[in-house]
Amino acid sequence: MRIIGVMSGTSLDGIDAALVEFDHAGTPQLLGFHHSAYPGELLTTLRTINADTPLGHVLALDAELSTHYAQAVTAVCEQTHTPPDQVDAIGLHGQTVLHAPRAKPAVTCQLGDPSRLAQQTGICVVADFRQRDLAGGGEGAPLAPLFHAALFAAQSPRAVVNLGGIANVSVLSDRGEVVCGFDCGPANTLLDGWIQRHHHQAFDAAGAWAAGGQVDDALLERLQSDAFFARRPPKSTGTEYFNAAWLDAQLTGTEAPADVQATLAALSAWAIAQALSAVSAGVTDLIVTGGGAHNTDLIGRIAAALPDVRIRDSAAEGLPAEAIEAIGFAWLARATLRGQALDLTKITGAKAPAILGGIYPA
Repeated sequence: MRIIGVMSGTSLDGIDAALVEFDHAGTPQLLGFHHSAYPGELLTTLRTINADTPLGHVLALDAELSTHYAQAVTAVCEQTHTPPDQVDAIGLHGQTVLHAPRAKPAVTCQLGDPSRLAQQTGICVVADFRQRDLAGGGEGAPLAPLFHAALFAAQSPRAVVNLGGIANVSVLSDRGEVVCGFDCGPANTLLDGWIQRHHHQAFDAAGAWAAGGQVDDALLERLQSDAFFARRPPKSTGTEYFNAAWLDAQLTGTEAPADVQATLAALSAWAIAQALSAVSAGVTDLIVTGGGAHNTDLIGRIAAALPDVRIRDSAAEGLPAEAIEAIGFAWLARATLRGQALDLTKITGAKAPAILGGIYPA
């Protein structure tokens, strides 16, 4: 089965499309990967969308995003010389613009119309994964831990941390089973937002700016005191919570910008170490995925916070860190097409295993 996983995360760095071939045992082989940045005007719109955005604008964005996703699908097909009729499905995550799993009722919203994407590409689309989990009583996130177990199972306790806009952790037992999986706090979102504000750069390349600052211990303590970090899993979060307003509420106005960046990096590293400590998993091996895997300053801080844990990029396991999430949504789409119920009860808090996602035929 050949499936293209399409992922666009809360870091808003663009669209990832991964063409994946699965053998009969479900083992994925990455055939091609394409990344495309969001155009400037679209990026600005995505950064400013909120609960007060007019419904007509939201629906227009839903339609527009499907076109960008279709272009990413076409690009990875052309890159690999794969005709669309040789692709079984697209596993679409969509662009999250709202995630409120503890609202009454719980809601999550990923834009990018799957019907339009199926129409534009001529390929069946599987989407709406998070909505199905919410409907079953889960948090809707994270969805990656079962995939992480399938991909990275080992004979010793191991954790997988995805460093996207938000950091999420998957803890695996020495039998390759998921012990738990949850969002543990901000990874790139605050770092990206702060450097955008002060240097008009999309991200802090290799964490160079953070590395040049000094951690403000008083600020770090205020950030760490947020109730989210003390909450037991299952738990998930997003940029509607960890954002510029959240940070600004903790600033005195006297902090040097570079020191704030260093403090935010220290917060991300601490949140990951604190999460692993809280679940008492005995983890000695940590696989890092996502765009933050290339932030050498952040990885160094995580290593310092976890001195007894070996830390490696997923490339050491044969798959590039930036492609893992897109591969994961191809894996989820395959499970949906096979009618396979996934058990997220230990991860999202869902009440029972369920077949995730909806199928939109071409």
